[in-house]
Amino acid sequence: MKLTMTHERLLISLISLHSVIVGAMFMAAPQWTLRFAGWPGIDPVFFAYQAGVFHFVLAAAYLLEHHRYRGISVLMTAKVTAFVFLISATIIHPIPWAVWTSGVLDGLMALVVWWVHRAVAVAPAPVG
Repeated sequence: MKLTMTHERLLISLISLHSVIVGAMFMAAPQWTLRFAGWPGIDPVFFAYQAGVFHFVLAAAYLLEHHRYRGISVLMTAKVTAFVFLISATIIHPIPWAVWTSGVLDGLMALVVWWVHRAVAVAPAPVG
């Protein structure tokens, strides 16, 4: 299958949607979200709200950069940094399952975005 700009745009949109959903979980149900992730909860709840807003900002940045410039540098920087940080944190200290899982998923998202972006960039331009 030949990958196109439409595929890349869909991928970036789905990753942005993922960030919006994570952000909404932190904002709407911070105690449940943290307990689900393996912690006993959070106090003060401000830091969960901050994480939620951070995810909203990232989602907007991914979309703005890609739609305006066809760029992926913000997404790649965020996902690779998250991968390194989350996996390192898990190795250094025992942390709940959600940390290493998020690290692996962020690394996979970065890899897929890089691969699709590269495939689309080297594809010949459509004729006509």
